[in-house]
Amino acid sequence: MLSVIDYDKALSGKIKKMKPSGIRKFFDIAGTMEGVISLGVGEPDFSTPWVIRKAAIQVLERRHIVYGPNKGLAPLRTAISQRIEKKHNVHYDENNQIIVTVGGSEAIDLAVRGLIDPGDEVLIVEPSFVCYAPLVELVGGVAIPIPTKIENNFKLMADELKSRITDRTKLLILPFPNNPTGAIMTREDLEPIAEVLRDTNIMVLSDEIYSELTYGRKHFSIIELEGMAERTIYVNGFSKAYAMTGWRLGYVAAPEPIITQIAKIHQYGIMCSPYISQNAAVEALNSCDGEIVKMTDEYNIRRRYLVGEFNRLGLTCFNPEGAFYVFPCIKSTGLTSEEFCERLLYEEKVATVPGTAFGESGEGHIRISYAYSMKHLMEAMHRIEKFLKKLEDEKNG
Repeated sequence: MLSVIDYDKALSGKIKKMKPSGIRKFFDIAGTMEGVISLGVGEPDFSTPWVIRKAAIQVLERRHIVYGPNKGLAPLRTAISQRIEKKHNVHYDENNQIIVTVGGSEAIDLAVRGLIDPGDEVLIVEPSFVCYAPLVELVGGVAIPIPTKIENNFKLMADELKSRITDRTKLLILPFPNNPTGAIMTREDLEPIAEVLRDTNIMVLSDEIYSELTYGRKHFSIIELEGMAERTIYVNGFSKAYAMTGWRLGYVAAPEPIITQIAKIHQYGIMCSPYISQNAAVEALNSCDGEIVKMTDEYNIRRRYLVGEFNRLGLTCFNPEGAFYVFPCIKSTGLTSEEFCERLLYEEKVATVPGTAFGESGEGHIRISYAYSMKHLMEAMHRIEKFLKKLEDEKNG
Protein backbone atom coordinates (compact mmCIF):
# COMPACT_ATOMS: atom_id res chain seq x y z
CA MET A 1 0.00 0.00 0.00
CA LEU A 2 1.35 3.37 -1.01
CA SER A 3 1.80 5.94 1.72
CA VAL A 4 -0.13 9.20 1.46
CA ILE A 5 1.91 12.38 1.41
CA ASP A 6 0.44 15.55 2.88
CA TYR A 7 2.12 18.06 0.57
CA ASP A 8 0.63 20.94 2.49
CA LYS A 9 2.68 19.90 5.51
CA ALA A 10 5.73 19.01 3.45
CA LEU A 11 6.07 22.44 1.86
CA SER A 12 7.71 25.47 3.44
CA GLY A 13 5.20 27.81 5.02
CA LYS A 14 7.15 30.82 3.74
CA ILE A 15 6.96 29.55 0.17
CA LYS A 16 3.22 28.84 0.39
CA LYS A 17 2.57 32.42 1.53
CA MET A 18 4.67 33.92 -1.26
CA LYS A 19 2.71 35.34 -4.20
CA PRO A 20 3.75 34.45 -7.75
CA SER A 21 5.31 37.19 -9.86
CA GLY A 22 2.73 39.69 -11.08
CA ILE A 23 4.77 40.11 -14.26
CA ARG A 24 4.66 36.46 -15.19
CA LYS A 25 0.95 36.09 -14.42
CA PHE A 26 -0.21 38.12 -17.42
CA PHE A 27 2.65 36.88 -19.59
CA ASP A 28 1.57 33.28 -18.97
CA ILE A 29 -2.08 34.03 -19.72
CA ALA A 30 -1.09 35.79 -22.94
CA GLY A 31 0.85 32.70 -23.97
CA THR A 32 -2.39 30.71 -24.11
CA MET A 33 -4.16 33.19 -26.41
CA GLU A 34 -3.92 33.81 -30.14
CA GLY A 35 -3.08 37.24 -31.56
CA VAL A 36 -1.88 38.82 -28.32
CA ILE A 37 0.60 41.69 -28.36
CA SER A 38 2.65 41.23 -25.21
CA LEU A 39 4.30 44.32 -23.76
CA GLY A 40 4.83 42.78 -20.36
CA VAL A 41 8.33 41.36 -20.16
CA GLY A 42 11.47 43.49 -20.01
CA GLU A 43 13.43 41.62 -22.62
CA PRO A 44 15.25 43.44 -25.44
CA ASP A 45 13.95 42.60 -28.90
CA PHE A 46 17.45 43.03 -30.34
CA SER A 47 19.70 40.09 -31.12
CA THR A 48 22.81 39.73 -28.99
CA PRO A 49 25.52 41.59 -30.95
CA TRP A 50 27.44 39.37 -33.38
CA VAL A 51 30.86 39.91 -31.78
CA ILE A 52 29.49 38.50 -28.51
CA ARG A 53 27.94 35.50 -30.23
CA LYS A 54 31.16 34.96 -32.19
CA ALA A 55 33.17 34.85 -28.97
CA ALA A 56 30.82 32.18 -27.62
CA ILE A 57 31.08 30.15 -30.83
CA GLN A 58 34.86 30.22 -30.61
CA VAL A 59 34.67 28.78 -27.09
CA LEU A 60 32.34 26.04 -28.32
CA GLU A 61 34.66 25.18 -31.17
CA ARG A 62 37.58 24.73 -28.77
CA ARG A 63 35.44 22.05 -27.13
CA HIS A 64 37.02 22.77 -23.78
CA ILE A 65 34.02 23.92 -21.76
CA VAL A 66 34.66 23.55 -18.06
CA TYR A 67 33.79 24.77 -14.60
CA GLY A 68 35.27 28.18 -13.93
CA PRO A 69 36.58 29.76 -10.71
CA ASN A 70 33.91 30.37 -8.08
CA LYS A 71 34.18 34.15 -8.36
CA GLY A 72 34.29 34.14 -12.16
CA LEU A 73 36.89 34.05 -14.91
CA ALA A 74 39.84 36.33 -14.18
CA PRO A 75 39.69 38.19 -17.54
CA LEU A 76 36.03 38.96 -16.98
CA ARG A 77 36.52 40.18 -13.42
CA THR A 78 39.34 42.39 -14.70
CA ALA A 79 37.12 43.78 -17.47
CA ILE A 80 34.32 44.44 -14.95
CA SER A 81 36.72 46.26 -12.62
CA GLN A 82 37.99 48.39 -15.49
CA ARG A 83 34.44 49.14 -16.63
CA ILE A 84 33.31 50.35 -13.21
CA GLU A 85 36.43 52.48 -12.80
CA LYS A 86 35.97 54.02 -16.23
CA LYS A 87 32.31 54.86 -15.60
CA HIS A 88 32.39 55.83 -11.93
CA ASN A 89 36.05 56.47 -11.02
CA VAL A 90 35.81 53.83 -8.28
CA HIS A 91 38.25 50.92 -8.18
CA TYR A 92 37.23 47.39 -7.19
CA ASP A 93 39.94 44.78 -6.87
CA GLU A 94 39.13 41.99 -9.33
CA ASN A 95 40.46 39.30 -6.98
CA ASN A 96 38.71 40.23 -3.76
CA GLN A 97 35.81 42.58 -4.51
CA ILE A 98 33.92 41.13 -7.51
CA ILE A 99 31.82 37.99 -8.06
CA VAL A 100 30.33 37.01 -11.43
CA THR A 101 26.79 35.73 -10.89
CA VAL A 102 23.98 33.97 -12.71
CA GLY A 103 22.21 37.14 -13.76
CA GLY A 104 21.66 40.24 -11.68
CA SER A 105 18.98 38.30 -9.81
CA GLU A 106 21.52 36.03 -8.15
CA ALA A 107 23.63 39.05 -7.23
CA ILE A 108 20.63 40.57 -5.43
CA ASP A 109 19.91 37.27 -3.68
CA LEU A 110 23.53 36.98 -2.53
CA ALA A 111 23.47 40.49 -1.10
CA VAL A 112 20.23 39.93 0.80
CA ARG A 113 21.24 36.53 2.17
CA GLY A 114 24.69 37.76 3.07
CA LEU A 115 23.43 40.69 5.14
CA ILE A 116 20.00 39.94 6.55
CA ASP A 117 19.19 37.99 9.70
CA PRO A 118 15.63 37.29 10.93
CA GLY A 119 14.00 40.49 12.14
CA ASP A 120 16.33 42.84 10.26
CA GLU A 121 14.51 45.56 8.33
CA VAL A 122 15.19 46.28 4.68
CA LEU A 123 14.00 49.55 3.15
CA ILE A 124 12.79 49.04 -0.42
CA VAL A 125 12.14 51.94 -2.78
CA GLU A 126 8.82 51.32 -4.54
CA PRO A 127 7.43 50.86 -7.11
CA SER A 128 10.29 48.51 -7.95
CA PHE A 129 11.22 45.13 -9.37
CA VAL A 130 9.24 42.21 -7.99
CA CYS A 131 12.04 40.15 -6.42
CA TYR A 132 13.28 42.38 -3.61
CA ALA A 133 10.62 41.91 -0.93
CA PRO A 134 10.19 38.13 -1.45
CA LEU A 135 13.96 37.57 -1.15
CA VAL A 136 14.02 39.59 2.07
CA GLU A 137 11.10 37.62 3.48
CA LEU A 138 12.70 34.27 2.56
CA VAL A 139 15.55 34.94 5.00
CA GLY A 140 13.21 36.18 7.73
CA GLY A 141 13.84 39.87 7.13
CA VAL A 142 11.14 42.53 7.21
CA ALA A 143 10.54 44.42 3.97
CA ILE A 144 9.67 48.09 4.56
CA PRO A 145 8.44 49.88 1.42
CA ILE A 146 9.24 53.52 0.77
CA PRO A 147 6.69 54.64 -1.81
CA THR A 148 7.87 57.20 -4.34
CA LYS A 149 5.53 59.75 -5.88
CA ILE A 150 5.03 61.08 -9.37
CA GLU A 151 5.20 64.67 -8.08
CA ASN A 152 8.78 63.88 -7.04
CA ASN A 153 9.49 62.20 -10.39
CA PHE A 154 9.45 58.83 -8.59
CA LYS A 155 12.73 59.66 -6.83
CA LEU A 156 13.62 58.65 -3.27
CA MET A 157 13.42 61.69 -0.99
CA ALA A 158 15.77 62.02 1.96
CA ASP A 159 13.02 62.88 4.45
CA GLU A 160 11.02 59.80 3.41
CA LEU A 161 14.10 57.65 3.93
CA LYS A 162 14.94 59.16 7.29
CA SER A 163 11.39 58.70 8.60
CA ARG A 164 11.56 54.93 8.05
CA ILE A 165 14.91 54.21 9.63
CA THR A 166 14.79 52.33 12.94
CA ASP A 167 17.38 50.58 15.09
CA ARG A 168 16.58 47.40 13.13
CA THR A 169 17.24 48.87 9.67
CA LYS A 170 20.06 46.96 8.00
CA LEU A 171 19.81 47.66 4.27
CA LEU A 172 18.43 50.12 1.72
CA ILE A 173 17.62 48.76 -1.73
CA LEU A 174 18.14 51.53 -4.26
CA PRO A 175 17.00 50.50 -7.77
CA PHE A 176 17.83 53.27 -10.26
CA PRO A 177 17.32 53.62 -13.19
CA ASN A 178 14.04 52.21 -12.00
CA ASN A 179 11.87 49.37 -13.18
CA PRO A 180 8.93 50.07 -13.62
CA THR A 181 8.88 53.89 -13.55
CA GLY A 182 11.97 54.72 -15.60
CA ALA A 183 13.01 57.25 -12.94
CA ILE A 184 16.67 58.07 -12.34
CA MET A 185 18.62 59.64 -9.46
CA THR A 186 21.15 62.37 -10.22
CA ARG A 187 24.14 63.38 -8.10
CA GLU A 188 22.01 66.16 -6.62
CA ASP A 189 19.30 63.63 -5.74
CA LEU A 190 21.70 61.13 -4.17
CA GLU A 191 23.74 63.53 -2.04
CA PRO A 192 20.95 64.04 0.55
CA ILE A 193 20.40 60.26 0.63
CA ALA A 194 24.08 59.70 1.34
CA GLU A 195 23.98 62.34 4.07
CA VAL A 196 21.17 60.47 5.85
CA LEU A 197 23.12 57.21 5.73
CA ARG A 198 26.64 58.35 6.62
CA ASP A 199 26.25 58.29 10.41
CA THR A 200 24.52 54.87 10.40
CA ASN A 201 25.60 51.27 9.84
CA ILE A 202 23.05 50.83 7.05
CA MET A 203 24.26 49.22 3.84
CA VAL A 204 23.00 50.03 0.34
CA LEU A 205 22.17 47.54 -2.39
CA SER A 206 22.39 49.61 -5.58
CA ASP A 207 20.75 47.71 -8.43
CA GLU A 208 22.08 49.42 -11.57
CA ILE A 209 21.14 46.85 -14.21
CA TYR A 210 19.69 49.61 -16.43
CA SER A 211 22.61 52.01 -15.96
CA GLU A 212 23.58 51.96 -19.65
CA LEU A 213 20.05 52.84 -20.77
CA THR A 214 19.48 56.51 -20.03
CA TYR A 215 18.16 59.31 -22.23
CA GLY A 216 19.81 62.69 -22.38
CA ARG A 217 21.62 62.30 -19.06
CA LYS A 218 24.54 60.10 -18.01
CA HIS A 219 23.86 57.63 -15.21
CA PHE A 220 25.30 58.54 -11.80
CA SER A 221 25.99 55.90 -9.14
CA ILE A 222 25.86 56.39 -5.40
CA ILE A 223 29.29 54.71 -5.15
CA GLU A 224 30.77 57.88 -6.63
CA LEU A 225 29.91 59.90 -3.52
CA GLU A 226 32.43 60.16 -0.69
CA GLY A 227 32.26 57.23 1.71
CA MET A 228 29.47 55.42 -0.12
CA ALA A 229 31.40 52.70 -1.96
CA GLU A 230 32.40 51.38 1.46
CA ARG A 231 28.77 50.77 2.38
CA THR A 232 27.36 49.81 -1.04
CA ILE A 233 26.82 46.49 -2.77
CA TYR A 234 26.88 47.37 -6.46
CA VAL A 235 24.84 45.07 -8.74
CA ASN A 236 24.90 45.10 -12.53
CA GLY A 237 24.80 42.69 -15.44
CA PHE A 238 24.62 42.02 -19.15
CA SER A 239 20.95 41.20 -19.82
CA LYS A 240 19.54 44.63 -20.59
CA ALA A 241 22.40 46.68 -22.07
CA TYR A 242 23.81 43.91 -24.27
CA ALA A 243 20.57 42.03 -25.11
CA MET A 244 21.94 38.99 -23.27
CA THR A 245 18.94 37.93 -21.16
CA GLY A 246 19.25 34.20 -21.90
CA TRP A 247 22.98 34.18 -21.23
CA ARG A 248 22.23 34.65 -17.51
CA LEU A 249 25.17 36.73 -16.40
CA GLY A 250 25.52 39.49 -13.85
CA TYR A 251 27.96 40.62 -11.21
CA VAL A 252 28.28 42.09 -7.76
CA ALA A 253 31.03 44.43 -6.57
CA ALA A 254 31.42 45.26 -2.89
CA PRO A 255 33.93 45.77 -0.08
CA GLU A 256 36.10 42.71 0.53
CA PRO A 257 34.49 41.70 3.86
CA ILE A 258 31.12 41.47 2.10
CA ILE A 259 32.46 39.58 -0.93
CA THR A 260 34.32 37.10 1.30
CA GLN A 261 31.07 36.07 2.95
CA ILE A 262 28.65 36.10 0.03
CA ALA A 263 31.19 34.12 -2.02
CA LYS A 264 30.41 31.18 0.27
CA ILE A 265 26.72 31.34 -0.61
CA HIS A 266 27.56 31.50 -4.31
CA GLN A 267 30.04 28.63 -3.93
CA TYR A 268 27.56 26.25 -2.32
CA GLY A 269 24.41 27.31 -4.17
CA ILE A 270 25.71 27.92 -7.72
CA MET A 271 29.46 27.14 -7.74
CA CYS A 272 30.18 29.22 -10.85
CA SER A 273 28.50 31.11 -13.66
CA PRO A 274 28.28 29.62 -17.18
CA TYR A 275 31.72 29.33 -18.77
CA ILE A 276 30.57 30.16 -22.30
CA SER A 277 28.61 33.21 -21.19
CA GLN A 278 31.55 34.57 -19.22
CA ASN A 279 33.90 34.38 -22.18
CA ALA A 280 31.33 36.14 -24.35
CA ALA A 281 30.83 38.84 -21.71
CA VAL A 282 34.51 39.82 -21.90
CA GLU A 283 33.92 40.68 -25.54
CA ALA A 284 30.74 42.58 -24.63
CA LEU A 285 32.61 44.84 -22.21
CA ASN A 286 35.55 45.38 -24.53
CA SER A 287 33.82 45.84 -27.88
CA CYS A 288 30.15 46.77 -27.66
CA ASP A 289 29.80 50.37 -26.50
CA GLY A 290 28.68 51.31 -30.01
CA GLU A 291 26.00 48.61 -29.97
CA ILE A 292 24.63 49.99 -26.70
CA VAL A 293 24.35 53.45 -28.27
CA LYS A 294 22.43 52.06 -31.25
CA MET A 295 19.97 50.17 -29.05
CA THR A 296 19.51 53.13 -26.71
CA ASP A 297 18.78 55.43 -29.64
CA GLU A 298 16.06 53.05 -30.82
CA TYR A 299 14.59 52.75 -27.32
CA ASN A 300 14.52 56.54 -27.15
CA ILE A 301 12.37 56.74 -30.30
CA ARG A 302 9.92 54.25 -28.80
CA ARG A 303 9.94 56.04 -25.44
CA ARG A 304 9.00 59.38 -26.98
CA TYR A 305 6.27 57.76 -29.06
CA LEU A 306 4.60 56.01 -26.12
CA VAL A 307 4.76 58.99 -23.76
CA GLY A 308 3.22 61.18 -26.44
CA GLU A 309 0.47 58.69 -27.24
CA PHE A 310 -0.57 58.05 -23.65
CA ASN A 311 -0.70 61.76 -22.88
CA ARG A 312 -2.73 62.31 -26.07
CA LEU A 313 -5.20 59.66 -24.91
CA GLY A 314 -5.61 61.32 -21.51
CA LEU A 315 -3.58 58.82 -19.47
CA THR A 316 -0.95 60.97 -17.79
CA CYS A 317 2.42 59.42 -18.45
CA PHE A 318 5.61 60.18 -16.54
CA ASN A 319 8.51 60.82 -18.91
CA PRO A 320 11.08 58.12 -18.08
CA GLU A 321 14.76 59.02 -18.18
CA GLY A 322 16.10 55.47 -17.92
CA ALA A 323 15.40 51.75 -18.50
CA PHE A 324 12.79 50.79 -21.14
CA TYR A 325 9.40 51.12 -19.49
CA VAL A 326 6.58 53.64 -19.32
CA PHE A 327 4.29 53.80 -16.30
CA PRO A 328 1.10 55.60 -17.35
CA CYS A 329 -1.57 56.51 -14.81
CA ILE A 330 -4.95 54.82 -15.46
CA LYS A 331 -6.87 56.24 -12.47
CA SER A 332 -9.11 58.31 -14.77
CA THR A 333 -10.67 55.10 -16.11
CA GLY A 334 -12.11 54.17 -12.72
CA LEU A 335 -10.52 50.72 -12.93
CA THR A 336 -7.91 49.27 -10.65
CA SER A 337 -4.57 48.36 -12.21
CA GLU A 338 -5.47 44.67 -12.12
CA GLU A 339 -8.90 45.26 -13.66
CA PHE A 340 -7.47 47.45 -16.41
CA CYS A 341 -4.79 44.93 -17.39
CA GLU A 342 -7.17 41.98 -17.27
CA ARG A 343 -9.83 43.63 -19.40
CA LEU A 344 -7.28 45.00 -21.86
CA LEU A 345 -5.84 41.51 -22.29
CA TYR A 346 -9.12 39.69 -22.79
CA GLU A 347 -10.96 42.39 -24.74
CA GLU A 348 -8.19 43.81 -26.95
CA LYS A 349 -5.43 41.19 -26.61
CA VAL A 350 -2.74 43.50 -25.27
CA ALA A 351 -0.70 42.16 -22.35
CA THR A 352 0.62 44.72 -19.86
CA VAL A 353 1.52 44.53 -16.16
CA PRO A 354 -0.51 46.08 -13.33
CA GLY A 355 1.39 48.63 -11.27
CA THR A 356 0.58 46.68 -8.11
CA ALA A 357 2.98 43.93 -9.24
CA PHE A 358 5.70 46.38 -8.16
CA GLY A 359 4.25 47.25 -4.75
CA GLU A 360 1.02 48.74 -3.45
CA SER A 361 2.18 52.23 -4.42
CA GLY A 362 1.92 51.14 -8.04
CA GLU A 363 -1.86 51.06 -7.87
CA GLY A 364 -3.44 53.28 -10.50
CA HIS A 365 -0.67 52.62 -13.01
CA ILE A 366 0.31 49.99 -15.56
CA ARG A 367 3.75 49.11 -16.84
CA ILE A 368 4.49 48.80 -20.52
CA SER A 369 7.86 47.69 -21.83
CA TYR A 370 9.12 49.35 -24.99
CA ALA A 371 11.69 46.63 -25.61
CA TYR A 372 9.47 45.77 -28.58
CA SER A 373 9.37 46.93 -32.18
CA MET A 374 7.61 50.14 -33.24
CA LYS A 375 5.25 48.00 -35.31
CA HIS A 376 4.11 46.16 -32.18
CA LEU A 377 3.92 49.34 -30.12
CA MET A 378 1.83 51.18 -32.72
CA GLU A 379 -0.63 48.30 -33.04
CA ALA A 380 -0.83 48.02 -29.25
CA MET A 381 -1.61 51.74 -28.91
CA HIS A 382 -4.31 51.41 -31.57
CA ARG A 383 -5.94 48.66 -29.50
CA ILE A 384 -5.53 50.61 -26.26
CA GLU A 385 -7.24 53.60 -27.86
CA LYS A 386 -10.16 51.35 -28.85
CA PHE A 387 -10.31 49.99 -25.32
CA LEU A 388 -10.37 53.48 -23.78
CA LYS A 389 -13.16 54.49 -26.18
CA LYS A 390 -15.14 51.46 -25.04
CA LEU A 391 -14.66 52.42 -21.39
CA GLU A 392 -15.81 55.97 -22.14
CA ASP A 393 -18.93 54.65 -23.88
CA GLU A 394 -19.69 52.48 -20.84
CA LYS A 395 -19.45 55.51 -18.55
CA ASN A 396 -21.80 57.51 -20.76
CA GLY A 397 -24.36 54.69 -20.85
